[in-house]
Amino acid sequence: MTVRDRYAPSPTGLQHIGGVRTALFNYLFARARGGTFVLRLEDTDRARSEARYVQNLYNTFAWLGFSWDEGPDRGGPFAPYVQSERFPRYRAHAEDLVARGSAYYCFCSSARLEELRAEREAAVSGGASAETGYDRRCRALGADEARRRAESGEPHTIRLKIPLGDGGNVPLTRFQDHLLGEIAWKNSDINPDPVLLKSDGFPTYHLANVVDDHLMEITHVLRAQEWLPSTPLHVILYAAFGWRPPAYCHLPMVMGQDGKKLSKRHGATSIDEFRLQGYLPEALINYVALLGASYEEGKEFYTLDELAALFSLEKLNKAPAVFDYKKLDWYNGQYIRMKDSAALAALTLPHAVAAGLFGAAGTEPDAEQRGRFEAALPLIKERITFPREAGEKLRYLFSEPPLPTREEFFPKKADRAETARLLAIARAITGDLCRAEEAEAEAIVKARAEREGVKLGDLLMPLRVAVTGARVSPPLFGSLRILGAETALARVDRAHAYLTA
Repeated sequence: MTVRDRYAPSPTGLQHIGGVRTALFNYLFARARGGTFVLRLEDTDRARSEARYVQNLYNTFAWLGFSWDEGPDRGGPFAPYVQSERFPRYRAHAEDLVARGSAYYCFCSSARLEELRAEREAAVSGGASAETGYDRRCRALGADEARRRAESGEPHTIRLKIPLGDGGNVPLTRFQDHLLGEIAWKNSDINPDPVLLKSDGFPTYHLANVVDDHLMEITHVLRAQEWLPSTPLHVILYAAFGWRPPAYCHLPMVMGQDGKKLSKRHGATSIDEFRLQGYLPEALINYVALLGASYEEGKEFYTLDELAALFSLEKLNKAPAVFDYKKLDWYNGQYIRMKDSAALAALTLPHAVAAGLFGAAGTEPDAEQRGRFEAALPLIKERITFPREAGEKLRYLFSEPPLPTREEFFPKKADRAETARLLAIARAITGDLCRAEEAEAEAIVKARAEREGVKLGDLLMPLRVAVTGARVSPPLFGSLRILGAETALARVDRAHAYLTA
């Protein structure tokens, strides 16, 4: 069988982690099986569908770096791939079901349905009845009368006939799910005779989804488990049409660490938010691909091609996947470390410009500043998780840091006078350190510490704070080389005067 699967979002909001995980798994499955990945826009919710959400979808996947083989922007043999452009097909198929006796015209007004809903809710809450939903009133109409009324222009919908049992027999709808096994669903638990075609001619999600999956020859439906309650209804629809349903695989849910469905209360969920916070697309894809799936034992980093080669439905987990922001942060930091110098500079420089590293916010660096920035990136490459952090960590190289409290200069057990003495000793070798490579600088400091009879760490602490403004900073020797002797000595002198004032 040639695999054809699809991602079928409704353009009613921004692309989020759950949707992207569904799209990614469908993409990987199609690639692993040499099949076709389809994008279909299910925009039947005309009140909430917006063009900006469609554009957000395109922008999101362009940024993530994977796409579909057929879709609204690419075309394909089953175009159009936007449901609002396929309405005549849905009406024709709904009318076909009426002709088959599997659906019927319903003439109940919205006022009657609202009254019925209120009555049934009151009965259920009062314990008098367990009945909910539509009462199937129009199902009993004769076919000729119903058609006459419909053809006369009387407002109506088309409803699906959910198969009912005889007497005490409660029919079941069964289907096989690749991950969950055989599912048996009581027809009495399915929404009673749901609307397929609204009175305005718009299809409901269920009709459009089933018709399109069949006409587009979708072989596999991989979607989140939250859609599981819709599947029995879809299986009934396939049977009513006489069609073979696709293979189903309801993917494990993505949960927060509190065990509840991932939502904004847990943090960022839209891809735009992750992007703005500085997450890299390759880190996000690598992490999301592991939410509910396994690949190779002991391996944590995968390219998109590697994921596609290894993806298998047999490696999906039944248990919900827990979204761990700390783990994602770790991935992001690791992918930053994998960047070469040019790529890291391109990634971090815009953030540094926006943060005002080179002057007012938005000021671009001159040639000297850019060179210094690029030269300093190796000092912090192992210390940043997000590109935006680079500017702040390197600010001391572009502007004189404010003096901290005097106690910040003090090595352990040292007082102010001793710290000033240590800084004076360090000043004597600062010029040499600014001109030395790492190994030579270490030798210079070690020799001076032994000569003066002081601990190496005690000698370096006040020097570090004088130069960088902090007790914890990027590597000191590299910082001194980039700053140069003149600037470094001036900062040491300022700090010494501050300690001895």
